[in-house]
Amino acid sequence: MDNTAFVEYLLQHYNQPFSGWDFSYLDGRCIEEPMPWSYEALARQALAQASAAVDLGTGGGERLLQFKDVFPPIVAATEGYPPNLRLAQERTAPYGIKVYDVPTTLVDSLPFPDESFDLVLDRHSAFNVSEVARILSRGGTFLTQQVDGRRTDLHEAFDVEAQWPYYTLDFQLNLLQGLPLTIELAQEWTGAVQFTELGAVVYYLKAIPWIVPNFTVETHLPYLQKLQRSLEAEGELTFHETLMLIKAKKRV
Repeated sequence: MDNTAFVEYLLQHYNQPFSGWDFSYLDGRCIEEPMPWSYEALARQALAQASAAVDLGTGGGERLLQFKDVFPPIVAATEGYPPNLRLAQERTAPYGIKVYDVPTTLVDSLPFPDESFDLVLDRHSAFNVSEVARILSRGGTFLTQQVDGRRTDLHEAFDVEAQWPYYTLDFQLNLLQGLPLTIELAQEWTGAVQFTELGAVVYYLKAIPWIVPNFTVETHLPYLQKLQRSLEAEGELTFHETLMLIKAKKRV
């Protein structure tokens, strides 16, 4: 493949639309090593036992709607990214879910009264742990899966530093200290993510822009060419990521 055709191939994947938190475009081309836990199974079990739940940083609502068959009587969600917010509101409205326009950060407050929910869910979204404890009812559950913020081999492949290297399991557990929350589960695990073609990597980096800030095909072409050579030599590109799971219960 000559350089012009190579760039056109990469741009074809870069320009594919991405919305919500839907990575189905990568099915079969981005293969994640199975985790030792299932956030989905834990969330489903918790929802089936809850009376009121909120999903923080719901994206386009696609993952929350996986659980519609076990929704409790009250379900709410938050999302701070405008395109995802509109998408989530459209998707969840038929189920009576209100999606609140709320930034997902470590410091922003949540627009809910004290002890509003007996379940707070959060998959891969930042959260203000004091606010989580405040809106959680006594005996209620907080379940979150997060991505470790330290530098990975994917960062190294593009010669960039991780933006949140402090964001580790210990960091999160320290945030929980002094709050009326009892940790029931705290795990971390590092697994492989395999890409079978470089176009999948390009799409992945466009969809998750904080991995390689300001990523474009043109500006990062030398790195992409190097990865293509590795792909041709090895048959796949393998990177690693560390995930964290915390389940906590508010003390009665």
